[in-house]
Amino acid sequence: MSGEEFVSLSLVPLLTGIFVAVACALPGNFLVLRRQALIGDAISHVVLPGIVVAFLITGVVSTWPMLLGAAAAAVVAVISIEAVRRLGQIEAGAAMGVIFTAMFAGGVLLLEQSDTSSVHLDVEHALYGNLESLIWLDATGWSSLWDIEALAGLPVELPRMALTFVGVALFIALFWRPLKISTFDEGFARTIGMRTAPLGLALVIVAAIAAVAAFDAVGSIIVIAMFICPPAAARLMTNRLEHQVAWSVLFATFSAVLGYVLAGYGPLWIGFADSVSAAGMIATVSGAVLGATAVFGPHRLRGAQTSIG
Repeated sequence: MSGEEFVSLSLVPLLTGIFVAVACALPGNFLVLRRQALIGDAISHVVLPGIVVAFLITGVVSTWPMLLGAAAAAVVAVISIEAVRRLGQIEAGAAMGVIFTAMFAGGVLLLEQSDTSSVHLDVEHALYGNLESLIWLDATGWSSLWDIEALAGLPVELPRMALTFVGVALFIALFWRPLKISTFDEGFARTIGMRTAPLGLALVIVAAIAAVAAFDAVGSIIVIAMFICPPAAARLMTNRLEHQVAWSVLFATFSAVLGYVLAGYGPLWIGFADSVSAAGMIATVSGAVLGATAVFGPHRLRGAQTSIG
């Protein structure tokens, strides 16, 4: 593939995949350590009914109405999970399971009963996204990276995910110390005056923003995988939080790059004629990375408590 073809056909989906993976992995570290990893799974499922409702109201597939619908659905889900947990006196994981399966099933039913035949909105799109279709038509080569007119034609998913990544990274950086302390010793955090409940809610909201922004481009498959697999794999590599976050970013980036390459060229290398879903392959690679760290990672870390130092 020439440089011109790479820039126009592969650069945007590759960068988008990387931004999605890292934006989900960063808050995923704290969700995994707080035993709230299912929240990422829940959010990636519950945005579907919000997107479908936004389409039914507006009648068009437009970025901002669907993002607003997805965000509203995520807020409803978070409130509903907390209500079920408190009123039913059940474990948080069970409450999340009830809400996200019910809302995702409702979204699928709405999708199948609505007239979406003329637009790119279906169950497959909700699961796998449209990463491969993010083609930069105005690109003529590497020089397009500093061509204002060419940059104006970038698929909107790339700048959206770049801004989302920056926002998530800034949140983690600004609240690093409170997040560390409240994650490992919530009681101590309360005694020194930290408001742990709003901080935990803010973490969930940031995770929801990452999931909602990523949903249209990559679907729910990558979102679910990246909230859990890179942080869990990183957890098996180190017992220090700073190192864990760095490992998770490395694993997320590696999964996005290798998964995209294998999706496009892997089947051709073994004699098949067609490529496979990039989102599915990226998620598969992230799972393989987790499996490899479980087998070959430092075994002394199993059962050890991550340090906050």
